[in-house]
Amino acid sequence: MITPAGLPEGIEQVAVWSVPMRTRFRGIDVRDGVLVRGPAGWGEFSPFWDYGTVESRRWWVAAAESALTGWPAPVRDRVPVNVTVPAVDAERAHAIVAESGCRTAKVKVAEPGQTPADDLARVEAVRDALGPAGAVRVDANAAWDVDAAVARIRELDRVGLEYVEQPCATLDELAALRRRVDVRVAADEVVRRADDPLAVDLRAACDVVVLKVQPLGGVRAALRVAEAHGLPCVVSSALESSVGIAAGVALAAALPELPFACGLATVALLSGDVTDAPLLPVDGALPVRAVAPDRLASVAAAPDVTGRWTGRLTAVLAA
Repeated sequence: MITPAGLPEGIEQVAVWSVPMRTRFRGIDVRDGVLVRGPAGWGEFSPFWDYGTVESRRWWVAAAESALTGWPAPVRDRVPVNVTVPAVDAERAHAIVAESGCRTAKVKVAEPGQTPADDLARVEAVRDALGPAGAVRVDANAAWDVDAAVARIRELDRVGLEYVEQPCATLDELAALRRRVDVRVAADEVVRRADDPLAVDLRAACDVVVLKVQPLGGVRAALRVAEAHGLPCVVSSALESSVGIAAGVALAAALPELPFACGLATVALLSGDVTDAPLLPVDGALPVRAVAPDRLASVAAAPDVTGRWTGRLTAVLAA
């Protein structure tokens, strides 16, 4: 239990957790964060360390919403999800998909130090594991310029891509890319890292909007983003524990329409979880439910990590 300065009234418990990743993902080997409990339940504050204090403020707002206010009423009780495939070799990628029970897969590509041939082999293995009826999407995390994106997407699309997520870094690049490829483009970073996600002009840049609860400031804020842009949405995770994933599921459950499987099955990327009842997919879907962390002692962060998060949360609360 920690007590950062500036906690709002109603927050009854604060704990720091830390769990190793099964495979290096998004450049990290260990995932950690803060869990907070209030009258509405548990919330998660776990901005990645490349987020500054001001940008991390929205992540805190999301955690406070979960703990103090709760979420809007759902319109569905199950959310279809994709299996996420890290930048592993083709054999491992095939096994991850085959074991997942999901009918959609999101495949990480453009990993530093890997080649286009590595990406193609991974995507082909995923297609083989899913079969012809499954959906394959790829995520490049803004790694390509427009010309590289055109070449890479055309090559990867030989397996039939549902969409490509954030292939280029900027709105102008995404718009230029869309004029040159037939595959749908999904926008992630250009929305969640914008100063005002509601004001980003996505009309020429993408076909799909990726929504993430913490970076957008909570379930209700993300619903406003979805309404403002009027595009098909996919709810995805920020590599949270099951507590944070529950908020993502709540968002997906509250959207009026949900045309795509969501990227919320990422607890499987962690070597452990904060609960003995983790949010893991069954038959390609997650249930809509809250999560109480009953393994806090087992996943408690080391004192230096706890101190770092205490200082970070204190700074965010004061911002």
